[in-house]
Amino acid sequence: MRPVVVNGLRFMTGVAGAGPRLLFLTGSGADLRKRKTPLNGPLAAQFEVLSYDQRGMGQSDKPDRPYSMQDYAEDAIAILDAYGWDRVRIVGYSFGGMVAQEIALGWPKRVQKLALVATTAGGEGGSSYPIQNLADLPPRERARKGLEIVDLGFTPDWQATHPKEAAARITARVAAQTRFADEPGAAIGRRRQLAARACHDTFDRLTNITAPTLVLAGQQDGQAPVAAQRAMARRIPNCRFQLIDGTHQMVWNNAQTNEIIAEFMKDVA
Repeated sequence: MRPVVVNGLRFMTGVAGAGPRLLFLTGSGADLRKRKTPLNGPLAAQFEVLSYDQRGMGQSDKPDRPYSMQDYAEDAIAILDAYGWDRVRIVGYSFGGMVAQEIALGWPKRVQKLALVATTAGGEGGSSYPIQNLADLPPRERARKGLEIVDLGFTPDWQATHPKEAAARITARVAAQTRFADEPGAAIGRRRQLAARACHDTFDRLTNITAPTLVLAGQQDGQAPVAAQRAMARRIPNCRFQLIDGTHQMVWNNAQTNEIIAEFMKDVA
């Protein structure tokens, strides 16, 4: 792990693997200290993967001031500059996919290929579920509702017929949500990040993306609705849309997801 100071903030960053350079932008609440990260995932077996805790998250700084999606994109570019990485493949997952869109629009020459996974463009194309609305729920209710959103198969009926498994999944999600939550600035950072996410809207600008793009959606994803992902893909030139059997968390629990991303990223002109 390597701390990097850019844009007046300290970011916790890391690199793993060997091969073509790939920037992986993570989702809301991501933290490189957690068990599943891009640095220990399957993409690091084929690529040199750079990832980091975005502002407001993990071990990076959490200033108590408004964040914008432009801020997040500028952070990414500054971190790439700090590493001396010029043109890269970019995987943007969930919130990270929103940041990746801003990078592809603002710095097109830096992006060799773009994979947008379980993410949306906002605006007229449709937005991801407003997860900030869950913030004030009691922990187990927040976890249960969150699971119903990220996995459309986690229905009340399924929970009723699989009570032990449902309870275990809820308990695990509570633990994940509360880990590091009491650290200084954590609540502020989460609130500021979610506020930036709520303002995300690139839909009218998507036609300006020049990088070859993959939009990868999961059939069971209720957080990034398939219809919104299809609408996003239709707006992006030179874009391939692929729908697979997966949830919003498919990048962490579905091997096919990373196989598709790796295959797409292999060849760059």
